[in-house]
Amino acid sequence: MAAERSLEAHIQGLPAEQAGLLRFFRALRKKPLGMGGAAVVLIIFLVGLTAPLIAPYDPTAVVMGDRLQGPSLSHPIGTDQIGRDILTRLMYGARVSLTISLSAVGVGATIGALLGMLSGYFRGRFDFILQRVMDMMQAFPLLIMALTIVALLGASTRNVIIAIAIVLVPSYNRLVRGSTLATVNYPYIEAARSVGATHVRILARHILPNITAPLIVLMTASFGGAILVETSLTFLGLGASPTEPTWGGMLSVEGRSFWEQAPWMAIAPGVAISLTVLGYNLLGDALRDIWDPALRGR
Repeated sequence: MAAERSLEAHIQGLPAEQAGLLRFFRALRKKPLGMGGAAVVLIIFLVGLTAPLIAPYDPTAVVMGDRLQGPSLSHPIGTDQIGRDILTRLMYGARVSLTISLSAVGVGATIGALLGMLSGYFRGRFDFILQRVMDMMQAFPLLIMALTIVALLGASTRNVIIAIAIVLVPSYNRLVRGSTLATVNYPYIEAARSVGATHVRILARHILPNITAPLIVLMTASFGGAILVETSLTFLGLGASPTEPTWGGMLSVEGRSFWEQAPWMAIAPGVAISLTVLGYNLLGDALRDIWDPALRGR
């Protein structure tokens, strides 16, 4: 207890940004599942980022003499039907999945948050029409809507990002609109209006900081869902190019066709997808517990 009081006293003497960051890490340290999820996410991110440096082989190199080899010292997770190293393809597949999920969530969160702030701040007819559009979008299952968009636009990595971003917009719009409605009538908002602050200044300086925490929590949870949608679309042949190493592609053609001869071809990407999604979900749950006042004492 004395050490905790001493640390808290030290934190109080730091600038506000540093103090807030230290308090956050102290709270996260008390969430072992959240720490485990953060560790998994960090490892996957580093593997994807450094894949060209640490991967033992070329992900597209065809070596027919090594086809369908089981796990060994030279190929720790085995090889596929044309002799490509599965571990190498998993590493490069992480790059694709992380790129798509980060891009899609970033675009979807930005558009959804902007629309939600404007809707909750100005309200009126704009708010009514926009929310009815969001209702119609949320009436469709996420994967079905993404599948429809990609089918209309064509199969490519760019179109997968666009599709996932679009289907994520309603969730962020709802969250940010609710937070904005709860904030817009606070006395300091009225005070800002009374001194002549513009709408842009009020939104940027007074409302945006209040919605940042729930927005980050939802973004963290959305990464796992985005990876699942991306792998599902790739599994159906509507994702990245078949020659590009992706987790969904490894499950689709290679994993299904050679399941009985080489089960490791499907198990490896399946485990990678499951661990990544689990890591994001555990981290998102921990962040929610830390930043939600109703759950902070649990």
